[in-house]
Amino acid sequence: MNSSAAPSLAQLPLTALHGVGAKFAETLSKLDLYNVQDLLFHLPFRYVDRSRVRSIGSLRMGDMALIEARVLTTQVQFGRRRSLSVKVEDDSGLINLRFFHFNAAQKNSFDQGRLVRLFGELRPGSSGLEIYHPEFEFIDAPSSPHDEEAKLTPIYNLCDGVSQPRIRKLCEQAIELLHLQAPDELLGEQVNQHFAVNSLAQALAFIHSPPADTNQQQLFDGEHPAQQRLAFEELLAHYLVHQRQRAAAREEHSPSISVNATLLQPLLDQLPFEPTAAQKRVINEIAKDLKQSHPMLRMVQGDVGSGKTLVAAMAALAAVRSGQQVALVAPTEILAEQHLRSFKQWLEPLGIQLDLLVGKLTAKQKTSANAKLLGHETDIVIGTHALFQDNVRFRSLGLVIIDEQHRFGVAQRLSLRDKNDSLLVPHQLVMTATPIPRTLAMTSYAELDFSIIDELPPGRTPIQTVAISQKRKNDIIERVDAAVTEGRQVYWVCPLIEESETLSAANAETTYAELKEALPHAKCELIHGRLKPAEKEQRMASFKQGHSRILVATTVIEVGVDVPQASVMIIENPERLGLAQLHQLRGRVGRGSTASHCVLLHGDKLSQHGKQRLAVLRESSDGFYIAEKDLEMRGPGEFLGKRQAGDMLYRVAHHERDAHMLDLVHEYGQSLIQQQPETVEKLIQRWFGQRQDYALA
Repeated sequence: MNSSAAPSLAQLPLTALHGVGAKFAETLSKLDLYNVQDLLFHLPFRYVDRSRVRSIGSLRMGDMALIEARVLTTQVQFGRRRSLSVKVEDDSGLINLRFFHFNAAQKNSFDQGRLVRLFGELRPGSSGLEIYHPEFEFIDAPSSPHDEEAKLTPIYNLCDGVSQPRIRKLCEQAIELLHLQAPDELLGEQVNQHFAVNSLAQALAFIHSPPADTNQQQLFDGEHPAQQRLAFEELLAHYLVHQRQRAAAREEHSPSISVNATLLQPLLDQLPFEPTAAQKRVINEIAKDLKQSHPMLRMVQGDVGSGKTLVAAMAALAAVRSGQQVALVAPTEILAEQHLRSFKQWLEPLGIQLDLLVGKLTAKQKTSANAKLLGHETDIVIGTHALFQDNVRFRSLGLVIIDEQHRFGVAQRLSLRDKNDSLLVPHQLVMTATPIPRTLAMTSYAELDFSIIDELPPGRTPIQTVAISQKRKNDIIERVDAAVTEGRQVYWVCPLIEESETLSAANAETTYAELKEALPHAKCELIHGRLKPAEKEQRMASFKQGHSRILVATTVIEVGVDVPQASVMIIENPERLGLAQLHQLRGRVGRGSTASHCVLLHGDKLSQHGKQRLAVLRESSDGFYIAEKDLEMRGPGEFLGKRQAGDMLYRVAHHERDAHMLDLVHEYGQSLIQQQPETVEKLIQRWFGQRQDYALA
């Protein structure tokens, strides 16, 4: 094969690989894989050692293991979900395999006494430890140690219709092609030398197929030179795509909005309190942005209860006084209504017209609201996802405020700017109560400017946080009874909605039934994600108005409703939740003058790691410190909802582990932007492909 005449790997479609037809290529597109280069950069997220067979008796929960065993029994079981249960044994013990997706041929293949080699992860199940959907093959005789390939097995992200064995075979073909034609070295020889690798091609081949004699601890920690070389390039691509958006925003035109003390004074005169120094500092930062003729892209971070809504109202007032309309988007109807009450209290006396646009309005009400927006009869509209509907248009939208911005899909957030009859691009102010650690701010949010409200208003009561074993649940119920008798309200949060066959964790339905029986005099409400929105809103409103005393809920109550009488928060199985999420939940209480408490009701077998995490929450109420520890302990994958469709996850880089590279990433990135703009585009294309528009969440 003449490699010089061959198309580049980025031009070679996946259908050129053995086993990929048009239909399977369409399935692979769900993983954003379209060509051979995409496949090479679809990097494994971990590895397992399949170079030796493990005995069943040596296995522990969470192990990924290769096992050889004989089939004992096969049975189709009918519970909440139909499943195939296969018991297998070796000389040291037996274990259960469970398949939720199977056919008759697969069931019949597990004949009693047949020898099977299988690979999978041990998880808790209804019959003890089980392996769900293991990879398996039937063998004639036990293998010798020399039968196994002397390499570690990569584990890849998958989607429906793509299995680990199949994606591995495709990656093996891609590596063969890589040896014939290497991808472009976009970063130059000095980068390879810095990370002590010979080439990008060598680093890619190693990461897809590391030999078994590799330093496994170094590999599993992500610190092998090949991983670090690719992590640098990935961080650089993220930095560049966000810098490109920042540069593009500076080329767009927005209305110049004036913010000054004279304009804000009528609003400030109404307040029964003085804004904090932090609030004043942040509004000044926003004022400088709004005065510019290009769009503001600013994120306001502030801990729960720090006063972000007042800052948003001041920015909205300035926009309206400059002849512009404002849209404030909230993730739930009850939160939108709460914002509307605050804005009406502050801004209606100043002659500003406000309206609400949420899903529960009638068709006639929505038509009326839309007409008033298009006719500029409405100055400020506050709403939910209903604001993203096609028929919503503005005469002159000058400012978009998004509350808890990570709760919205990327395409939705980008769509608001296209709803403007004005040719100008609206300014954007996004707010979050989840502090962004510095490492995330420097990479995933590099196009944004940041403001921090790092001061709570006076009068907020500190929240006492304790961690207690579930063995003392009855004691906690007695304390809840006492709190309710004193007129206080209580949140009781569970990680699950209903009982699970596979997870040992508290569920809301069971807890709701227990509390109703134990405390018949205290009205309880139950809220979870499966309720219809209207029913969820009604039950939340009942609690907010004091009609119910105890709210049993899943984590759907994490975001922002203000119930001053709620002063007790019980969180069951907190070890299953992230620290930032726990901090958000805790922030639902402590909003009045009553002393407030948060009880972390953990499982009785708490790991050392679990104890460390809960200790962070007990010791600190500083959201930034907690967010940093959360990122350090849990990784960036789920942070700030970045798993929403279209958002780009890191494949090999890690925010905390690779933070030492960030200054070099910025320095190198700025050099590329100024001297090699064509390389910038190639890097962005290589790492983001067709997802680059949505990498800018």
